[in-house]
Amino acid sequence: MTILVDKETKVVVQGATGREGSTHTLSMLKYGTKILAGVTPGKGGEKVDHVPVFETVKQAKEAHPEINTSIIFVPAQFTADAVYEALDSEIKLIVAITERVPVHDSLEFVNYAREKGVTVIGPNCPGLISPGQSKVGIMPGHIFSKGNVGMVSRSGTLTYEIAWVLTKAGLGQSTAVGIGGDPVIGRDVLEIVDKFEKDPETKAIVVIGEIGGDAEERLARRIKQNGMKKPIVSFIAGRQAPAGKRMGHAGAIISMGSGTATSKIEALESAGIRVAELPSEIPELVLKALKK
Repeated sequence: MTILVDKETKVVVQGATGREGSTHTLSMLKYGTKILAGVTPGKGGEKVDHVPVFETVKQAKEAHPEINTSIIFVPAQFTADAVYEALDSEIKLIVAITERVPVHDSLEFVNYAREKGVTVIGPNCPGLISPGQSKVGIMPGHIFSKGNVGMVSRSGTLTYEIAWVLTKAGLGQSTAVGIGGDPVIGRDVLEIVDKFEKDPETKAIVVIGEIGGDAEERLARRIKQNGMKKPIVSFIAGRQAPAGKRMGHAGAIISMGSGTATSKIEALESAGIRVAELPSEIPELVLKALKK
């Protein structure tokens, strides 16, 4: 098993004919992802490779009722509308790649999705991949390999770097999920870790965090309270961030003494989670955790 995406994932690409949408549609197809349709208003009847393009998600679903996943490549000002269109078409997994989505838009569509029981990944994320089965995102598929290490990350580039060092060490991945670095996202670290905990294929979990927010600290509290069957190894980016400095992602905002690299590392280690100082240390820590 994997989480969220597998060989049965059937995808519609919203914004399929744009520069980013078409490029990554071809990349996902090459990886083996089952993309059944694209959507771009005004471009109905066109094709991206062999994938038919429709005017609306509703039309795409009417032609291909088995579609269960959408990936969104539309400009930030139209992302909320695209998410609502997918939600109203009964799609159960929505991956919003777009960055710079207004926070109030994200708040509204994330809450609406939760009411409907729909999983949203992102916005401002690289998507997710279950190696050898399906890639619904923009990550370079060749650096991932099939295995039993689950990955959840707030940083796209760190996801790639750590996936590569794991792969080179012979540690494949069950699923890697880039949840995004915005202040408001569809699914957070805790929710993805919970899914990995329930996945029989996943034997260890790598949590890639960064300064800002309190998700990693909340994860530590959850584990201290309820325990965790599977070992977790972590890396927190931003150890050298100057005090009071806002770094990178919109979500990397430190406040009220929480959200610093130090506070996150201390919280995770107090819950028994090994935290690497460098991404290159992750494979060794995972191997040690699996042997316990």
